[in-house]
Amino acid sequence: MNLRFDKNFLLLKNVKVSNFYVDLLPVQSNKNYSSLKAEKYKMFLENTVNHKEQFGWIEVICGSMFSGKTEELIRRLKRAQFAKQKVEIFKPAIDTRYHDEMVVSHDANEIRSTPVPAAANIAILAQGCDVVGIDEAQFFDDEIITVCNDLANQGIRVIVAGLDMDFKGNPFGPMPGLMATAEYVTKVHAVCTRTGNLANYSFRKTDNDKLVMLGETEEYEPLSRAAYYNAMKKNQEK
Repeated sequence: MNLRFDKNFLLLKNVKVSNFYVDLLPVQSNKNYSSLKAEKYKMFLENTVNHKEQFGWIEVICGSMFSGKTEELIRRLKRAQFAKQKVEIFKPAIDTRYHDEMVVSHDANEIRSTPVPAAANIAILAQGCDVVGIDEAQFFDDEIITVCNDLANQGIRVIVAGLDMDFKGNPFGPMPGLMATAEYVTKVHAVCTRTGNLANYSFRKTDNDKLVMLGETEEYEPLSRAAYYNAMKKNQEK
């Protein structure tokens, strides 16, 4: 058996090609690993379009700021474009941080999109598509949940990316509903700027208390649970 040590896990390269299972063992000192039972974690793998099945599905990519959500969205959409599938990408019209008509990740990866003022516009413009991508879904209202499910019921693969929590650590807008109705949910993480651990919180560094405030590294930083708790506690003591 081929073994490779990582920081937190002992990875046993035992992959089932059909289901892409990977075995992970938590690292423990003075343990006989052969006596431990490996837990199976399923890796995400894009489905191909099943022409015998008249229904599509929903994929949600969520996480904090600077976690690679948009980067992963673009990766999946470009793979579909390479396969000559008809792809349309949408984003809320209010998101003009990098470009008016491009979905752009923090590392400058980009793909052309259509800015829309409301989720209802997506239902109209997405007709005839094989794949629909939606970025910054947290900025839409709850109608986006119905739109995504209607598109999936029409046989379209719907890929949605968005923040799962706002700067206060609360579920953000329609994201909980999208995650609940999606067939596939991928949670990605940033790296905490203060501890180096995995970060799943978006901490706002300014005093602005508005729920929606577009920003970058000057306004936000990704924090781990412990770092976020300590930062929020310090803010409350001011």
